[in-house]
Amino acid sequence: MGYLSSGWPQALHFMFPLYMKLTTNIQEGNQTTITEFILLGFGDLPQLQILLFLVFLVIYIVTVAGNILIIVLVVTDEHLHTPMYFFLGNLSCLETCYTSTILPRVLASLLTGDKSISVMGCITQFYFFGSLAGTECLLLSVMSYDRYLAICKPLHYSAFMNDRLCLQLVVGLWIGGFLSLTIFVFMMSQLTFCGPNEIDHFFCDFRPIIKLSCTDNRMVEFASFISTSIFTMPPFVLTVATYVCIIYNILRIPSTTGRQKAFSTCSSHLIVVTIFYGTLIMVYLVSESDALRDLNKVFSFFYGVLTPLVNPLIYSLRNKEVKEALRKALLRLFVFFRNSKF
Repeated sequence: MGYLSSGWPQALHFMFPLYMKLTTNIQEGNQTTITEFILLGFGDLPQLQILLFLVFLVIYIVTVAGNILIIVLVVTDEHLHTPMYFFLGNLSCLETCYTSTILPRVLASLLTGDKSISVMGCITQFYFFGSLAGTECLLLSVMSYDRYLAICKPLHYSAFMNDRLCLQLVVGLWIGGFLSLTIFVFMMSQLTFCGPNEIDHFFCDFRPIIKLSCTDNRMVEFASFISTSIFTMPPFVLTVATYVCIIYNILRIPSTTGRQKAFSTCSSHLIVVTIFYGTLIMVYLVSESDALRDLNKVFSFFYGVLTPLVNPLIYSLRNKEVKEALRKALLRLFVFFRNSKF
């Protein structure tokens, strides 16, 4: 007992520095900054990499080309210099930027097999993706209000929707969309990520990033909730309310021809709104259930990739003025090339 009593303090004296060193190393290991995430994408399917690359490449080319074509038509054709097409041109610009935050990274991953992305690069991708999504929410609400004035208040339309107001609305919604995520994205950048570093997604979204944080992220989630409540729900409610008013007024039109004409002016925008908000709800609400959680990537694909693809197709195929502007542009292009040969 004397030996134990005399040796125990010596053992503690020897073990305590070692314990502190190990504890410090563990803490430093826990606080080791993960420099990169691994985006698992669509799984490890090497036999499908080339096929997926070609599919996404075609989608990206068609999306960018279609939206840029609408922008060119709106800018060059005088008949499209109206508030509705001014907003449509901004929507096409928005969709071009929107899809460019996701697909180039997906294409590079499929082509090279490198699925890694830096932590700050991932947060930056989410910032631009989320900001553009918020901007689109605001823009769709403005477009719905524009259609409401055109159909329900036609005599006051030109007084309300003048060039100055349209420009102010567009500048305001672009600034508002990018400011909406600034605070809590900055808070996200202060989080510590200790591992694992794999994200089961094909792009950096909010929930997959937050799940990898090993520090308290309640304030970030609260800031996200506040930002979403302010910049997403009011535009959604405004969009729904305006279309309830639009449909109500259309049904009151006595003639069938008048109802069809009125509905045709807003049907394209209504389709876009339905696709956008429908897939958005599936991704962020319905997919939280256990049964549908595995389908999150599928819903995100519709929301983040297919929506920007179909928007120009919907507007160009269902809009007579856009098709007429396209016909004139192709005719001018044909005449230009024919004259250039001689």
